[in-house]
Amino acid sequence: MADLGFEVLGLDVDERKVARLAAGDLPFYEPGLEPVLKRNLENGRLRFTTSYEEVAEFGDVHFVCVGTPQKVGEYAADLSYVDDAVSSLAPLLHRPCLVVGKSTVPVGTAARLGERIAMLAPADGDAVLAWNPEFLREGFAVQDTLSPDRIVVGLPGDQGAAERAEKILREVYSSMLAADTPFIVADYPTSELVKVSANAFLATKISFINAMAEVCEAAHADVTKLSEALSHDDRIGGRFLGPGLGFGGGCLPKDIRAFMARAGELGVDQALTFLREVDEINIRRRIRMVDLARLLLGGSFIGRTVGVLGAAFKPNSDDVRDSPALDVAATIRGQGGKVTVYDPQAMANARRAQPSLDFGDSALGAARDAHVVLLLTEWEEFREMDPLALAEVVAEKNIVDGRNALDPEEWRAAGWNYRALGRP
Repeated sequence: MADLGFEVLGLDVDERKVARLAAGDLPFYEPGLEPVLKRNLENGRLRFTTSYEEVAEFGDVHFVCVGTPQKVGEYAADLSYVDDAVSSLAPLLHRPCLVVGKSTVPVGTAARLGERIAMLAPADGDAVLAWNPEFLREGFAVQDTLSPDRIVVGLPGDQGAAERAEKILREVYSSMLAADTPFIVADYPTSELVKVSANAFLATKISFINAMAEVCEAAHADVTKLSEALSHDDRIGGRFLGPGLGFGGGCLPKDIRAFMARAGELGVDQALTFLREVDEINIRRRIRMVDLARLLLGGSFIGRTVGVLGAAFKPNSDDVRDSPALDVAATIRGQGGKVTVYDPQAMANARRAQPSLDFGDSALGAARDAHVVLLLTEWEEFREMDPLALAEVVAEKNIVDGRNALDPEEWRAAGWNYRALGRP
């Protein structure tokens, strides 16, 4: 928003995070974001605070962007952070403003929060709630935010409030609308469902090709060729049809589970029972990865060394939430293997999440003396590894490509015993 020319005040309750941001220091890795942060701090359009009072006095538009993690021991989303943010802000809104929800929430949340704002906001204020889900991808967040493929806004039922909210959001996104970005106006529940439906469809597509990988292994077929052939079908397309270790992160896994939980509350749980299998297929990929590695080592990890390349759930991110790579590494460690992990950006987060693992300072460091190497996050530097250079540091030339990111012929020609999910 600051890069688009607006005056922006960012709020967080974590004082240390606010101090780091104010100093131009990002608390997470996202390509291209640091220059945007520093540029707008320097030009004065961006500041940070921990004060709700300051935010309420400052803002004409309040974006609520807090997380909705999975509840411990349940499928449902934890909405406490969203509720706390709205409850802290609403009583302070003494002048006309627009509150805009960005968080991924169960359908029905916006209507409830709209009622809460109406109840808590001062009588002299005029606060309206709109819902505006975000569709950014980690690793491409700057690009997806500044050049979105669509803008969806959910408006309240009151016509006057809806017209006012739409007018403001069209002003906020005017540069994007000038570039012909689709602007889709809906009601609260439809806008909430757009986000979770998109994530459910994406998860289903990923798990579909990984289910085909299971069939391909049993039939001695090649899932990468199958995927290539399917991608030429205009009804299917090739995006996110890459077979491998499956999805993770802080969005897809918890979002499809929360979607199932909310469907149950609405009495339509049967409509989404297929998502349970989508989730289970995804988890089975991790189990199969461990099985393949154990098979190459003769049936046991005890006394064997395993090099793991990748800790983040995807490349161009330091996010290790529900990371398939770390899950596989920790499982092998639990089965008696000595596991050394390397990731270009996620080392600090990985150490905090799995302190019992060993960590290398490079891909070669993680693979040193390994009896098997596992490629679990498809960073470009791993894709471009020299198989001959890696062969010089390992104990045995066994590699399992969990992302189908390497050229099997090149690695086999270099003397490696190459295996991958879904390939002969």
